[in-house]
Amino acid sequence: MTTARDLGIASLSAIKAGDRQGWLDLFEDDAFVQDPVGPSRMDPSGNGHHGKAAIAKFYDLFKLSMKSLDFDIHKSALGGEEVAAYVTLHITTQDDQKFDVDVLNIYRMSKNGKIASLRSFWEGG
Repeated sequence: MTTARDLGIASLSAIKAGDRQGWLDLFEDDAFVQDPVGPSRMDPSGNGHHGKAAIAKFYDLFKLSMKSLDFDIHKSALGGEEVAAYVTLHITTQDDQKFDVDVLNIYRMSKNGKIASLRSFWEGG
């Protein structure tokens, strides 16, 4: 049986692999992504990205500046249909700058076993 934890790992793994379609396929058609939660340069309104078309545009935006991504999941806590995962993202930009970002990702799983929402908390967005 798939859990929200499984979906979170699959989401991060698809991004690491550069698998855009595989990442999008994890989401419900009416899912939403807030990455980060609140206003940011990628989401000035802070309302998130709603629906697969908007989520696909979000993916394309962050992939423009990112050459590669790796991750370490330090801890996760599963509760019902949600998981909170404390993760460090290891990012290399297109111009070979490397930096780490600590995030707390909250994934909610739908009744269909897909991601209904991803809310990512991190500072500096």
